Amino acid sequence: MANTTHPPRDRDISAALGERVRKADAEGTPLRIVGGDTKAFYGRQVQGRPGEVEALSTRDHRGITGYDPVELIVSVRAGTPLADLEAALAEHGQMLPFEPPHFGGAATVGGMVAAGLSGPRRPWAGAVRDFVLGARVITHTGDEQRFGGEVMKNVAGYDLSRLMVGAQGSLGLLTEVTLKVLPRPSASHGLRLEMPLEQARQRLADWGRQPLPLTAAAWQDGALHLRLEGGPGSVAATRERLGGEDLEADFWESLREQRLAFFSGEDGRPLWRLSLPQRARLEAEGLDEHAMLHDWAGAQRWLRSDLPAETLREACASAGGHASCLTPGAAEPFTPLAPVMAKYHRRLKAELDPRGIFNPGRLYAEL
Repeated sequence: MANTTHPPRDRDISAALGERVRKADAEGTPLRIVGGDTKAFYGRQVQGRPGEVEALSTRDHRGITGYDPVELIVSVRAGTPLADLEAALAEHGQMLPFEPPHFGGAATVGGMVAAGLSGPRRPWAGAVRDFVLGARVITHTGDEQRFGGEVMKNVAGYDLSRLMVGAQGSLGLLTEVTLKVLPRPSASHGLRLEMPLEQARQRLADWGRQPLPLTAAAWQDGALHLRLEGGPGSVAATRERLGGEDLEADFWESLREQRLAFFSGEDGRPLWRLSLPQRARLEAEGLDEHAMLHDWAGAQRWLRSDLPAETLREACASAGGHASCLTPGAAEPFTPLAPVMAKYHRRLKAELDPRGIFNPGRLYAEL
């Protein structure tokens, strides 16, 4: 008997999705594109009059359409569970190098691309966008078009497939993505070294100029946490050289998935992600860098604070960065765009989505 509870592992519904988009464009109906909905907290609510916004699910559009372990390339439909893709890669000793967070078992590949979030390995391996080779996208006319290809450099001009990364579904309906993958490291070990923040910053700067097998670094509560990955000999030698205590095996997954106690939110204060130059200093009254969780070797900092958004963003801008609020319901989760940048974003949105049907307002109210 067929299992009617869950969609099949491999299914192409691009034609049906295209028809839904074509109809929505003709009627001017806003679409809220939904995959696993595990990252619904990340961004604004889709805008539209009450009862007007329609949910468009990609969950039934799933399956790996091509995988060449030798060439390290995989093509996969947007509704495919992220866990399924990672399991298929693991069977061949491979992985998604950017270590994307799931935030729940229902996470999909399309949501991974739309959110554009990466894990602790990002400074050493790269971000989601760096590994997108190509994509299939349903445009506002309901037609599915292919962008990019299966090599790292394959287009003259702007690559729209990478433009979809982090766009929160606001430029079109992603149906398939082609990704570069990498081999999994043969050995991995975590360390915890007691040291103050300033010393940790200096150590990371020094180690960054040396051929050490570092693939993650975070500082919190007076301790620097490190992950060593690579060949067994290299990992063992570096572990002996750096010393410190062994780190619990699930620390990096817990950090990536925001399951550490720091993220619990029990005090009710909003959660902020600050993206800054590695050694930047923040100057704002009531802002204590030692109370933050410093991730990505310090370039990404997590903060629980009820300081006004304007105060935090001004401090980050002065330090050469920006701030995003990841607490659901934030009026403006992302730093407002500069006027010139906003103009180009509006032009791009108008060109690719002239009737504003794809996740309107998800990134910014004017988009």
